[in-house]
Amino acid sequence: MGEKVMDRENDTLNNFNHAVTINERKNVLITGVKKLENFDSREFFLESIMGFILIKGEGLELIKLDTFQGTLSIKGKVNSLNYLESANGGKAKGESMLSKLFK
Repeated sequence: MGEKVMDRENDTLNNFNHAVTINERKNVLITGVKKLENFDSREFFLESIMGFILIKGEGLELIKLDTFQGTLSIKGKVNSLNYLESANGGKAKGESMLSKLFK
């Protein structure tokens, strides 16, 4: 029985579509979100089905995170949205996102 539950979860993740909608540079809706890694009022770092995404801005706030449907809503002023090739943004192996936060 446990295998069926895992299969449904994997099927749900695999069936996500990925889209990014930014309205008037202040409302963001992202679908196909696998995991919200961390966030604050200046940065949101998340994993989507299409790779890692780093959103930078000012006064960013988490409005809604639906892990079942894989959607994320953010409000605030968006300055940039970048897809990263890896969790550490393609930087040197020793410099992770966490090390960047503690500088």
